[in-house]
Amino acid sequence: MGKDTIADIITLIRNADMNRKRTVQIPLTNIIENIVKILLREGFVENVRKHRENNKYFLVLTLRYRRRSSKTFLNLKRISTPGLRIYSNYQRIPRILGGMGIVILSTSRGIMTDREARLERIGGEVLCYIW
Repeated sequence: MGKDTIADIITLIRNADMNRKRTVQIPLTNIIENIVKILLREGFVENVRKHRENNKYFLVLTLRYRRRSSKTFLNLKRISTPGLRIYSNYQRIPRILGGMGIVILSTSRGIMTDREARLERIGGEVLCYIW
């Protein structure tokens, strides 16, 4: 795990999906837990549970099952990095695939999706795209 924990978990989930792994274990932080809750709520992840091992907490994600498809189910892309932060107001939040995908934002009211941010009329840091 490097200094960019969000990019690390996105890579862990993407690699598990490409290798057709059913579960993936990621270290637990508050930001990661909020992002995973959004993934669960939006239907990109089937199940989430907390796991403790040697006084360290992990989240075990059960990815959605795909039937013999050669394409990956999840497409994740990190946008804002520690070296280049990308901010957007609520009017300029991008729409992914015409609203089919989601944008995860870090706002003053917590981590939320693009739809929630538009409803509350607040902008923030664009963390990642998921479609």
